[in-house]
Amino acid sequence: MEDVATDSSTTRTTSTTGSPRSAGVPGSADKPRRTRRTRMTGAERREQLLDIGRTLFAEKGFEGTSVEEIAAKAGVSKPVVYEHFGGKEGLYAVVVDREMRSLLDGVTGALTAGHPRELLEQAAFALLDYIETYTDGFRILVRDSPVAQSTGTFASLISDIATQVEDILGLEFKARGFDAKLAPLYAQALVGMVALTGQWWLDERKPEKAEVAAHLVNLAWHGLDGLEAKPRLIGHRKR
Repeated sequence: MEDVATDSSTTRTTSTTGSPRSAGVPGSADKPRRTRRTRMTGAERREQLLDIGRTLFAEKGFEGTSVEEIAAKAGVSKPVVYEHFGGKEGLYAVVVDREMRSLLDGVTGALTAGHPRELLEQAAFALLDYIETYTDGFRILVRDSPVAQSTGTFASLISDIATQVEDILGLEFKARGFDAKLAPLYAQALVGMVALTGQWWLDERKPEKAEVAAHLVNLAWHGLDGLEAKPRLIGHRKR
């Protein structure tokens, strides 16, 4: 299938006085000269469709976006979209996979080395940086969709990040004489807190990013700092 935009353009030749120039050639006046757009390569067209799909999915969601609209914005026919992705579901899957990898790489890359408090700061900034820079991508990730993805869901992404935080907390717990087997529970709680705050900040954008990160770390770090080895409930309910 020829991958080329569906429209073309024409130009007209005029004289310095602004009137059509015939130069004595019968029928030459007002004769359009056709110009042809540069044809996109398959890779370029694929990236264009991904960019358009990403914007529409973030704005309208999966159900609210159609192949017709994607094709129209790209200036191609519907079969071109099917040729590259097999349909809307295939395009959506690639968009989600890319965003999940981008966010996961950013957060896990921030958890490489440093003091535990510094790691918390870096992880909080990594998430907030992603939300600020790739707002459309984050909207897609946190939006529910009926389409099953090969890479899982936003919940599975959070779980992957929590697994890495778990390793860090495990070492910290051992150093403090706490039960390291509880590290997974605390890791899920910490990452869940940051993720939900990120979803809230997605639309609020107040306070500023650095202040949000500082408050997240304040709650997380001082909560860990005052951690009891054997916490007890103070109410009547015990089970």
